[in-house]
Amino acid sequence: MSLIEQAAKRLEQLRQAGVEIPEDIGGDPVPPQVQATAAAPVAPPPAAAALEPAAAVKAVEPASTSRRVELDLSALEASGITSPNSPRSLVADEYRVIKRPLIANAMGKGAAPVANGNLIMVTSALPGEGKSFTAINLAMSIAMELDNTVMLVDADVARPSVLNMLGLPPAKGLLDVLVNDSVDLSQVLLKTNVEKLTLLPSGTQHPRATELLASDAMVRLLDDMANRYSDRIIIFDSPPLLLTTESRVLATHMGQIVMVVQAERTLHAQVKQALSTIEACPVKLMVLNKTSAAAGEGYGYGYGYGYGT
Repeated sequence: MSLIEQAAKRLEQLRQAGVEIPEDIGGDPVPPQVQATAAAPVAPPPAAAALEPAAAVKAVEPASTSRRVELDLSALEASGITSPNSPRSLVADEYRVIKRPLIANAMGKGAAPVANGNLIMVTSALPGEGKSFTAINLAMSIAMELDNTVMLVDADVARPSVLNMLGLPPAKGLLDVLVNDSVDLSQVLLKTNVEKLTLLPSGTQHPRATELLASDAMVRLLDDMANRYSDRIIIFDSPPLLLTTESRVLATHMGQIVMVVQAERTLHAQVKQALSTIEACPVKLMVLNKTSAAAGEGYGYGYGYGYGT
């Protein structure tokens, strides 16, 4: 028997015993529907534990962020690599001249539109002509721009050297993205203490590295890289043209190519042969490296530039 029913029964007993019951206490018996409502158990609220799985489904892991590395800018300056903190020098000024037409083409401000103009490959006919040194200096110089960011990609997957020249240990990078679909580009990028410079290492060595650079996955990655950031210029340090085939495949996707030629070493026939392998690229810039400096200038090396045909 419910408490309400017990109270009603007790009031009735008091009336029968002659006890006067006030109207506001006695009144009519509690209606059956009120009794039923009062007696009906109230469903407890859902347990907190029951909500946890749903919350867990909505909770996603934080987006992968690029790892940050510190470049020793003083050591790089001592090795001839310019940086935003470097004093004005002949080398820095020469790279300012070299980068200007490249940036104009990349941003659609050149004489004519250039498809994928923000993809720039730095290569050479033969090893040892200074292409990696040029790629790093060019990237550093572009990083000094107010309106552009730059990504430097070590695409010389057979003989990567960019990280080593920058004083950094090997790291995952381009090949890991191509091999493993679960590895996102953002997971292997390296942000640096040069604010507008990001690095993409060559990645874990793979026996079929050449085929990976020629794969559909590479084509999709290049398209994504070219279109994801409108202000970003991407520089690829590529293998030499006359030793491997991957640089020739890579060249077909580039908007601009910088070909480094070592002064007084590379033969004219080798330069012509190398240029013939990249005829499809609309813009080719020639950089003459390691030219003898004029007397009294105080620099051991110099650079020349011009458009190849």
